[in-house]
Amino acid sequence: MNRWVCVICGWEYDESKGMPEHGVPPGTRWEDIPDDWECPDCGVGKADFEMAMVAT
Repeated sequence: MNRWVCVICGWEYDESKGMPEHGVPPGTRWEDIPDDWECPDCGVGKADFEMAMVAT
């Protein structure tokens, strides 16, 4: 599972947690999020997100 970060506001999407408050269940991969989805904090689209590196 990956995490994606909005390059505009820093909001993070964690695939393992999903966004249950927005109807996206845990385990939903980034590519399965609808293309018209918008960042809940600043309203930009998926194109403005980058995969976050996770320290191990």
